[in-house]
Parts: sequence; structure tokens; C-alpha cells
Amino acid sequence: MKYILFIITFFGFAANAQVVKTEDVKTSKKPEDTLVIDSGKKDSLKIFKPTINDYQYQTQFSEKKVFDTVMTFDKTYIFSQYNNNDNFGRVQPANIGSGFNPLVFEVNAEQNLSLLPSNKSYMILGANDVKYYDVKTPTATFIYHNAMRNGAALRSTYTQNIGKRFNFAIEYMGLRSQGLYRNSLSANNNTIFSGHYVSKSGNYELFAHYLHQNVNNQESGGITEDNLFQSGDSNYKNRQNAQVYLASTSSQFAYRRYYLSHQFTPFNAEKFPFRIRHTIFHQGNKYYYNQGGLEDYWYETAADLVNGFPLTTKKYSSNLSNTLSLVFDNEKFKLDAGVRYQMIKFGINDIVTINNVPFPSELKESRIGAVGNLQVKLWDKVQLNSFLEFSNGSQFKSYLRTTNNLKFEPIKDYFVNAKVNFQSAYPSFNYLLNTSVYNNFNYYLENAKNQSVMELGGSINLKWFKTEIFANYFRIDNYTYFDSSHAPKQSENSLNISQIGGDATFSYGKFHLNTRLHFQNALTNKNLLPMPSFVGRANFFYQTQAFKKAAEIQAGLKVYYFSKFNSREYFPVLNEYVLAGNNSFAIGGQPIADLYINMKVKKMFFFIEGQQIGTVISTNKAYAFPHYPVYDFRLNIGIVWYLFN
Repeated sequence: MKYILFIITFFGFAANAQVVKTEDVKTSKKPEDTLVIDSGKKDSLKIFKPTINDYQYQTQFSEKKVFDTVMTFDKTYIFSQYNNNDNFGRVQPANIGSGFNPLVFEVNAEQNLSLLPSNKSYMILGANDVKYYDVKTPTATFIYHNAMRNGAALRSTYTQNIGKRFNFAIEYMGLRSQGLYRNSLSANNNTIFSGHYVSKSGNYELFAHYLHQNVNNQESGGITEDNLFQSGDSNYKNRQNAQVYLASTSSQFAYRRYYLSHQFTPFNAEKFPFRIRHTIFHQGNKYYYNQGGLEDYWYETAADLVNGFPLTTKKYSSNLSNTLSLVFDNEKFKLDAGVRYQMIKFGINDIVTINNVPFPSELKESRIGAVGNLQVKLWDKVQLNSFLEFSNGSQFKSYLRTTNNLKFEPIKDYFVNAKVNFQSAYPSFNYLLNTSVYNNFNYYLENAKNQSVMELGGSINLKWFKTEIFANYFRIDNYTYFDSSHAPKQSENSLNISQIGGDATFSYGKFHLNTRLHFQNALTNKNLLPMPSFVGRANFFYQTQAFKKAAEIQAGLKVYYFSKFNSREYFPVLNEYVLAGNNSFAIGGQPIADLYINMKVKKMFFFIEGQQIGTVISTNKAYAFPHYPVYDFRLNIGIVWYLFN
């Protein structure tokens, strides 16, 4: 009842306090920026009134985009999530900030030649994810999410132009959520300082940022009595009563990067469109696995322990990269190519000895390589984007990554996208080396082979029902994984995966139905990467204007479903996923339904949903991982507020 009164009071206040009519991107007549207003007097006074087109952002290698303040249906997938991403193809345990179980195979380039545990990667921002802004007036953004039991998540951004050519931005995200079960606290944060400068002549441009992220979690090990959870035992109604495997364990991941990229045009850009670009950055990663004492769950006898080893496991990696490029740039054709020098390190703080052979304390090397980007635009109908990076070293061997995307419009409003991607890289550093007080978790994957991933695929976008149909094929050689004994392995035969599906939106008046279907199958080595054969969702909603068009409302029902399968397990020591052991069981086959109402008032959005409404009338039996249930019914609140001063 207190939530209902809060919602009614908050909406009533917002609707009465912000009744000024405003035009969004979809209703603006012209894509021009600042409007010049007639002052009504016969003098030289001009009044400039900013429009939404005066507030833009970009990543370094993307075109500028306008702040999106239109209430589209896809925002209910994004701003109802703590990481502000559409998490289709993933399932979340019973706490925000605790990662996901990936249901769909995906490649994360941030794990290449670095230490990044898979379950810590979902909030990490790569260098190409950092946003740079261009705003006419000081601008602030606030994105709020409530937490599970106690806490909240808030992302705030402040950005301002100093003159026409320099912009700076400060962004901070803080998340603290207790979680529904014991020992599942999440405490994540990140801080970003960014700047963008263009000289008056336009011959010099600079992008720079500093990023520091922490992803910290208590590790529960999952619940011990799954039969009581599945039967809906009355003692489990308060989830804090559920016993968990670990009592005093936590994990920490820190990610820090200093980044500077600047370019200079030495000649007349119209006659000689050449630029020289220099990029330098340093990135450091740290992963700690902490224990307040020895956990009985991980060992049986004293022989399973390493005498004198500390309870905390510490790993680190660093990458100092320096690149010099030559850029050719005009309206239809852009090519930049350069050489890169890297100094890469990966190490551990405490060494163990197996069979009288000590593990290495640090692996490091200097690498020389090359990078290149190609962009081609023809007849406003064809667009090609290609990226290539190659480097070579003695310790981590050769690295090759290329992405190639072709988009063309054979018929007006019908688009075809094709992609051919390939990468060959040494396994993620978390697979290479680990030391622990528990004997079973000490390993050194010496002389590992490169894992190669080839991706072929594409999509077709049709005007009818805003339809997208896609198909992908993956071939993975030397697939690297953790077996049921928590040891790293590499497959001798290739792993082949096929994916096919589509997305469509059907509308009738103010009623809409959005659906997304994803079918997949591991054609070979199915046991190495278990996955559901089907993942799908449906969103049936009603959208209309309200309060004399001062507000806009969406109300609907979302259903998310994945088929039953024998999932990998979550392994907290490494924050990775391992093949199922003897005590595992199949998960999936349980629909997750959310009833929601969203509202927009001026530049403020409210996302309010009752998640897992099925558990109000029946027992929750859904799992994210074996022994890690999905959350029960909860009132999920998200607020997004843009302030254009």
C-alpha cells in the first residue's frame, strides 16, 4: 500500500508541476539547432533559444547523436535495468549488480589480453564506450534504480561547454544493494572524467578521459536446500532464512584507465584531407577473492589446503598502449592506419609450488602491432565499416581481430546488414593462472593455444511491422572453458553454433505488441557450452498521451522465457562459469512476467513495474544458475531525468 500511495502522490505532483508543452525530436519541424527569436524591438538584440538538437553526444569514433527524450517502447527494456542495457539473452540472480547468466553466446573484446572475469564484465565501459558531449547550456542527467531489500543505484552526469570548442563531463555511478538472500551484497561504483576539444581552425582535436570502476560483491555460493525453495516451504518465505554455502567470502574487481587521443591536420583539409593521430592509454585491472576464514564448502581435509597461503587471492593485469596513425578523411571515404606498441603484464601476488615447480609470479611482454579502420559511404545507400587490429609477442602470441559490417538499402526503407567478424586471441588472463589456499583451485595453463572465433551473419530490416530477421553462425576453435573440476581446458575440436530469430512490433491504434524470438543450437560439442534452444520475450502495451498532452503513459505486460537446459554453474572463486557438477540440475522453462506502467513528463521518465508477478499466486521455481534463484516479486522503480539548463 505504501508503494501505491507513493506512486499516486509522485505522479500527481509531477503532472501539476510540469504542464508546459514541449516538442521532442519526433515532433520538431527542422533538424536545426539553436532557434533565433525575434525580440519584437527594432534593435540588434537577438534571443537564442536552444532546442533538443543543441544537446548531443558521441563516442570517439561515432557520429554525434541527439539526446533521446522520446518515449519509445524499447526504453522499458533499458531503463528498468540497473546497468541501463537491454539484457535480452541473459538472466539475473536475486540481486542487482551481481552479474548475469549468459543464455546466448557473445564475444567480449574487453577480455582480450586482459584480466576481466566474465561475471564482472556487465558494467565495464571500454574506451570506445565513453561518451563525449557537445551542449549549448549546462546539462545534467540522473538515472535512478531502486535496489533489492536495501540500497539504490544512481548514475549522475554533469556536462558543460566552455566556449564553443571545449566540453568537459563528470559522471558518477553508485550502486549498493543488499539482495534477497544472505551474503549477496553488491557495492559497485564508477567515476568518469572526460573532455573533448576542437581548435578554432578545426585542425586539432582531442579526446581524453579517466575511468575508475569497482565491481564488489559478497559471494554466497548459492542456497543449500533447493528442495525447500522449490516446494515453497513456509520457512523460506523470508529469503534471509535460506541457508547458503559461503559465510564470509567476497570478490572485488577494480578497473582503471587513463586515455588520451589527439589528432592534427598539418595541411589544408579541403585540398589534403590527411590527419596525424596519436593515442596513448594505460589500463590496470585487479581482481581479489577475499575470505574471512576457511570455507568448509571448498575442502574436506587439511591435505586439500596449501600451508601458509593467505586467505585472499590477488591478481592483476596492466596494458600500456601507444599508437600513431595516419588518417585520410573525406565525406565518402575514411581510412586510418597506424602502428601500435604495447607493454602488457599479468601477475599474481602470492606464489604456490606444484610438484616442486613454482608458478610464475608475472607474465609480461612488449608487443608491436598495427591497427586500421575503414569507412565507406556510397550513394547514401551503401555503408561499409571495417576494423583490423594485429599484434605479436612472445608470451601471449599473436593477436588478430577484425570486424566487417556492410549495410545497404536495396529498396527504400528496407535494409540489409551483413557481417564477417574474426578474432584469434590468447585466452582471457583469468584462465591462465590462479593461486589459492585450496589445492583444487591452483592451476597454470602453460603453452595455451589461441582461441579463434569466426562469426558470419546478418539481418534484414523490413518496413512491415518494423521487422528485423537475423541469422548468425559461429565457429570456435580451441574453445577455452572451465570443466566441472574448475580447471581450465581447451577443446580439441571446433565448437559450432547457429542462431536465428527476429523482432517485430504489431500495432492497432494505441495498442502494441513487440516480440523477439531467438533460436540457437550448438551443432558440435554441445556439452562444452550448454545453452537453451529458445529465448523469447513478448511485450504487450498501451501507449497514449495524458494530462492534456503534458504527459505520456505506457502500460503493459512483459513476459520473458527461455527453454529448460543444463546450465553451467557459477563459480565465485574466479567469477566465471564452469560446467555442471554432480549436484547440478536443469534450469529454465519458467516464464518471468512483469506488469508495468511507464510515464513521461517533460524530460523526466518513470519506469515502474511489478516484476515476477507470477510468484504472487504460485511458488517461485525459477533459477539464474543452479542453486541461485531468480528474484521473487518486487516493485522495480527506474527514474530518468534530463536537465537542460
